[in-house]
Amino acid sequence: MLGRIKVDSDNKGKVAVVDDRATHDALLDDALTMISGAKRQRKLKDWVQKLGGIKNLKHKVAQALADNGIVAHEKEKVLWLFERQIYPEINPKPEQELRQDMRDAVLSDTKDIEPRVAIIVALANSAKLLPQVFSKQELKERKQRIKQLENGELVSKAAREAVQAIEAAVMIAAIMPAITAATAPGSGSC
Repeated sequence: MLGRIKVDSDNKGKVAVVDDRATHDALLDDALTMISGAKRQRKLKDWVQKLGGIKNLKHKVAQALADNGIVAHEKEKVLWLFERQIYPEINPKPEQELRQDMRDAVLSDTKDIEPRVAIIVALANSAKLLPQVFSKQELKERKQRIKQLENGELVSKAAREAVQAIEAAVMIAAIMPAITAATAPGSGSC
């Protein structure tokens, strides 16, 4: 969406960097550096999976939210022995605005949907999180609209491909532990 990469349909859907200028977002800049410095090009779903495996990714994302004043970064002791990092919300406005943007996208019939919001709706639907934003009745009544957003019918091809790649990576991340456990020695029944 920032125009830094493109999915090259002439090259089997591989990702190519078209603009390597800084985005002023540390995580995005790290991702852009990884993609541009790779020895070989990869497909978008492969990059989503690879980037999802960045060490301490959750804490890096949370720290970015803390840097923007949305959450606080605190440490607390557990059982007097272990230390864990917590990130309590201190500014609920961005979350409230995002929820409202999602509601506007799903509950209206406008064709002018911001790609970022469409992607978030699609991902929230895949993760079964929409009931936290919408009532059961709203979800039932707007099922077709959610499907349109999820299928990328209301956004650009690039945004649609991003949703599909992220969903594929999430599916792989969910399935791989089960496959690994099922094929591990001694996991079968006698």
